[in-house]
Amino acid sequence: MLLFNSLARAKEPFVLPTDRPVTLYVCGVTPYATTHMGHARTYLFFDLLVRYLCWQGAEVRYCQNVTDVDDPLFERAKRDGLSWQGLAEQQVAQYLEDCQGLNILPPTYFPRASEEIGAMLPIIARLVELGHAYVVEGNVYFSVRSDPAFGKMARMGYDELLVTANQRGNDPHDPLKRDPLDFVLWQTGKPDDPTWPSPWGLGRPGWHIECSAMATRYLGDQVDIHGGGADLIFPHHPCEIAQIEPVTGKHPFVRVWMHTGLVWLDGEKMSKSLGNLVFARDALREHGPDPIRWYLFSQHYREDCEYRREAVGAYTALVQQLREASVAQGGAGAPLDLCRAVAEFKAAMADDLNTPAALAVLHTMIGDTLAAAAEGRDVTTARATVRDLALMLGFTLA
Repeated sequence: MLLFNSLARAKEPFVLPTDRPVTLYVCGVTPYATTHMGHARTYLFFDLLVRYLCWQGAEVRYCQNVTDVDDPLFERAKRDGLSWQGLAEQQVAQYLEDCQGLNILPPTYFPRASEEIGAMLPIIARLVELGHAYVVEGNVYFSVRSDPAFGKMARMGYDELLVTANQRGNDPHDPLKRDPLDFVLWQTGKPDDPTWPSPWGLGRPGWHIECSAMATRYLGDQVDIHGGGADLIFPHHPCEIAQIEPVTGKHPFVRVWMHTGLVWLDGEKMSKSLGNLVFARDALREHGPDPIRWYLFSQHYREDCEYRREAVGAYTALVQQLREASVAQGGAGAPLDLCRAVAEFKAAMADDLNTPAALAVLHTMIGDTLAAAAEGRDVTTARATVRDLALMLGFTLA
């Protein structure tokens, strides 16, 4: 199969290992406003990837984290008069309920950053020893100048990297930094924020170190596939690479980087900061899981998606036809042969999960199966084939 590697900016062959599981790490939610359709699209596509790899005969070890140590969570908890732990528990429970409603398979590992601090401290300490990080007044920063390849995935010059990082949480005016683009590995705690003990004093980890620590702890020093939304192409994922490869000595940290396009609503990116959210629980009540899945899979995962409520509803009829084809009863006439269509479906899926092409083939198969059943032909094999492909794609057929 071919997968698009964001680091190489190209499709590359991905060979399934025969002596071990495929390892997959996907950056999870910050639990303070879950689960919107931007979240849903990302985790539906990685759910599809897991299902497809298993369909190909692979075993998958999948780790998805919870970023429950982060400023937006703490700020929302204070605003709402809740403890940060209470808000996180509430939102994680909602996220898991939404995933179940969307028929998303649970990951093998689901660690929370707040419970993994012990795995982060040795990595930070080693970076200081190696000269990749420096300590100032209880804060530890990664020196981007120590890594000549820093930010390679983003394909930007320094000025553009800095602008993008600033838009996504970087503080270029921090007087303790040697370089405005240096990022936090450990920071002293703000008043009323949670803190943990460390060799540099009470504080908490930066965002980027959390994922490097959890990925290597649960999946090993090298990971087959690492994914998330396209907004993580910089700074989050390049920071992960820069801070973990010197510690493990293993290159590359990740063999294939995969990123889903962003979801837009009314011409703006759907985001918690803007508040222009469509929540999965509301979409599920309105449409059910299968029309949502077909709608989101009708666009390639790397493309941005404009979410339109009325468009999702238009897929209800297609889903109904899919259900009818999966239980169609024919007669004793000539059997329907779908071998060529199945080959086309497999080719589409093997080409970087080309779901628009795969669904177009499946749509034709559905029509052919229903037409053959109406003609009294034998659709036993065709019915089973349609059902098998639909279940692999994650449709419930309920």
